[in-house]
Amino acid sequence: MNRLLRRSTLALLAAACLVLTGCAGTAEDTSSPSGATDGVRGELTVYAAASLAGAFDAIGEAFMAENPDVRFRPVYDGSSTLVTQILEGAPADVFASADEANMEKAADVVAEPVLFASNTLVIVVPSGNPGDVEALVDLADVTTVLCAPEVPCGAASATLLSAAEVTVDPASLEQNVTAVLTKVAASEADAGLVYATDVIGRDDVEVIVPDGADEVVNHYPIAVLSDAPNATAAEAFVAFVRSDAGRSILADFGFGAP
Repeated sequence: MNRLLRRSTLALLAAACLVLTGCAGTAEDTSSPSGATDGVRGELTVYAAASLAGAFDAIGEAFMAENPDVRFRPVYDGSSTLVTQILEGAPADVFASADEANMEKAADVVAEPVLFASNTLVIVVPSGNPGDVEALVDLADVTTVLCAPEVPCGAASATLLSAAEVTVDPASLEQNVTAVLTKVAASEADAGLVYATDVIGRDDVEVIVPDGADEVVNHYPIAVLSDAPNATAAEAFVAFVRSDAGRSILADFGFGAP
């Protein structure tokens, strides 16, 4: 049965129910038995930090399971790249940044941001640790790749290294944390700094938790765009991310509380 015919049939059954038995719910009842919310449909475009890719893919699937008329379309990249695209008019519905600084840049085009997760940095090395890296100080003596300073993971890396009084001359500065991890995993570098969440489940890299990592915490804000093409779905998605179900998925991917 095609969707149009199915909807027409359901509408007729609902009308008959009203006339014959008075079984319809009140006007305030906006949820179906499956948990789907009326009015939440259409394409939902979410611009999210690269470090959120795995978690948001899972959250998107769960959100669509509750709202089957929604098509979840994520765009992942460095937060600084995403905010530039948003300010240039990219048709996004939701922006989720890996730090508050880049969300602040979008202050004029988003509704009130809310924090939903946190993350910390780790040292990542290729399997076998060919550079014999054991601590932050060793990054100064091996081929190290870092995120660019305008990217949240780059700003956090600079803070962490500065606190440890370590100066690193990076072999490259990447525009998102995924690129750093990819280079290290491919042994194009001896070490890099990435988020703890990025290495969960990876067997092609090894991880070292550096001293002071717990003092450099990235807090992740999320917001609906002021001119979101699909504001209804956007607001529902933000609510889902912050719900118990959303937080549980984020925790599964290693994210901390806001």
